[in-house]
Amino acid sequence: MFNEPTPSQQYAWALESVTLINAIVADDTGYFQPTECVDRNVRHLQIMVTKDFWEAGHDMSPLNSAISAGLAYIGSP
Repeated sequence: MFNEPTPSQQYAWALESVTLINAIVADDTGYFQPTECVDRNVRHLQIMVTKDFWEAGHDMSPLNSAISAGLAYIGSP
């Protein structure tokens, strides 16, 4: 049986996307297809910030900052 991930698990996974985006934006050396990777992770974060299951204490500012940095990196408006 599949257990639905908790908001805390989802937040932790979103923060992994934040870390990845920030690392690639800082220095993309060593990443395979960095632009595509940033694009996928930005789209993931854009979906996650719209979810309505977030509990108090889940700070969305790192997610929103990574979205902005990622969009700038890939040249999207």
